[in-house]
Order: sequence, then structure tokens, then C-alpha cells
Amino acid sequence: MEIFKYLEKYDYEQVVFCQDKASGLKAIIAIHDTTLGPALGGCRMWTYASEEQAIEDALRLARGMTYKNAAAGLNLGGGKTVIIGDPFQDKNEEMFRALGRFIQGLNGRYITAEDVGTTVSDMDLIHEETDYVTGISPTFGSSGNPSPITAYGVYLGMKAAAKEAFGSDSLQGRTVAVQGLGNVAYTLCEYLYNEGAKLVVTDINQKAIDRVVNDFNAVAVEPNEIYKQEVDIFSPCALGAIINDETIPQLKAKVIAGSANNQLKDSRHGDIIHEMGIVYAPDYVINAGGVINVADELYGYNRERAMKRVETIYDSIAKIFEISKRDNIPTYLAANRLAEERIERMAKSRSQFLKNEKNILNGR
Repeated sequence: MEIFKYLEKYDYEQVVFCQDKASGLKAIIAIHDTTLGPALGGCRMWTYASEEQAIEDALRLARGMTYKNAAAGLNLGGGKTVIIGDPFQDKNEEMFRALGRFIQGLNGRYITAEDVGTTVSDMDLIHEETDYVTGISPTFGSSGNPSPITAYGVYLGMKAAAKEAFGSDSLQGRTVAVQGLGNVAYTLCEYLYNEGAKLVVTDINQKAIDRVVNDFNAVAVEPNEIYKQEVDIFSPCALGAIINDETIPQLKAKVIAGSANNQLKDSRHGDIIHEMGIVYAPDYVINAGGVINVADELYGYNRERAMKRVETIYDSIAKIFEISKRDNIPTYLAANRLAEERIERMAKSRSQFLKNEKNILNGR
């Protein structure tokens, strides 16, 4: 991998390699863009097959956070940390404290958070060495479990998508197929049930299915049957890459809106569903409630303020549909354009500010 060529292609700012022999820490911190503010992105721990794979993952995820934070209207850029190691066997206190010192050394350019393979307890250890971490224990003044907030954002984004597809954002009487019934999806089902939607659900965990069936009068189907249901809305809330060559021909829904990350297996699948007339709410915009919630910790967490910010997801999804029609492009590209246009506007604004400041210093 030619790292500098890759960095230049997508205009990354910085990559930091972190090594601590005593604790076994081997980590990569990638900072993609700080135009809007310090880079915020989680800390992932995974058993990567190679160092190159770990670097590529850090870079890819960091760039994704730039777009996610920009589209969410946050004054934050994009970054990511990956730790090479088994999250079930290789963790120790010294490792995360060492990482905290590396993050502290960046002097606020990067702020970390929980991600795949890491926990609140791990963030607490990082917090021993730096304040540039979110998602720590509530005893430290954090926001706690972000799942309900994420679900609220998905619910509002789904309403915006319903308005685009059906002319009304009311979900009363609409049938929604929910794939995956974890913490976010359970709360989403609660919102949908309370508005009068009908639920068709699936999961690989029978207890999760039974809970939603009992609590919200849902109809359960086998996992491979969820795509072909006669529903208005398909809500993927489990695995990524589930919009693909095999599933698209089965879909009967007019809307796709769910919390899962990386729902499109490939960009061409976004093109296909666009051509089919399916209204797709891009995943990194509709599921941004979690990052909006933890970002509020940077100002001293206030739940009411965070929820108000999450409500803007409705407007962001609506704006994406406007851009899609304006530029005649699929919504997944329109989401990128929404983020890029915001970054470009801010870059020009800040450039002008810095120029004026320089002029003042020069007595002009």
C-alpha cells in the first residue's frame, strides 16, 4: 500500500502510528478532515489479518466519519482509531491508558469514542489520560446508552422518507419490515407501534423476536423471508451489505430506512434501487443520532439539547431528496454532496476569516 498516494487521493490530513511495547498496544489513528472542527470518531479493536488491512480500515472509517459528522450538522471533522488485537483476549488497562496519552498528544485534533470491540470501561481508561474522549461512564457526566437516541433519529428519518414516497410523513397504518431487533431496533419498533404502524420483524435471536412480538403485536418471519414481504418500508437494522444483487429483486417496499451501517453492498446497488424508484434514506445520515448524542458531551451533556439536534435528521433526509432531484443523482450520492457542500462552505468562510485576521495583524 502506497500510503501517501492514498492520503493524497482522498485528502487525508494525518495518520499516527501508536506503539507501546509494555502493554502490547499497536494502534493507528487516522484524521481525515478538520475543516469543520476537531475530528471525532470511535476506537475499534479487531483481529486484523495484516497491518495493511488495519491501516485501510482506519482510513476508510475516518473518511466516513467526516461525511457523517458534516451531514449531521456537527462542527466536527472525521477521524478513527483502530487497535490491532483480539478484543476478548488482548485488552489490558495499560493499553488504553497508553492510547489515551497518544490522543492527548494530538492536543484536541482528535476525539475518540466507543466502537466495535471496545466498551464504556475502555473509554473510562482512556479518560484517565485525556479529556478528548466521549461515551464514558455516566458518573463522569456522559450521555449513557446512545441506542434510544439513535432509534429516535431513525424514526424521524423514516418519516421524512415516507413523506417523499407517499406524500405524508404519517406512519399510521403503514407496514414496516424490521430486520434485526437489537437495542436500537427495539426502541424504533416502539416508536412505530405507538404511531400505529404494523410491524413485520426478524432476527436470529428468538428471545429478541418474542419480546417485540409480545410488546408490539409484531408478525415474525424467517430471516431470509424478510426481503419479500408486502410492506411499505424496509428497515435494515442488523448487518451491512444487505442491499445487494440477491435481495434487491425480492424487495417490494417503496422505502428503505434503517439503522444498519453500510447497507449498500456496492455503490451500483444504490444506483439500481434509485432506478427502481425506491426511496432510500442513506444510512450514515439517518443513523447519526448516536454520534450527535456523544458529540453533545463536548459541551457538557444536555439531553434536551441533544434530542433537539437529533430532530434535524428529518430535515437532513429531506434535503438529500431535494439534492437528488436537483442534480438527478441517487440519494447515496446526494448525501455525500450534502456533506461536501457544507465542508466547502465552511472552508471558504474560515479561509476568509483567516485572511482578515492576517490583514489585521499586518495593520491593514
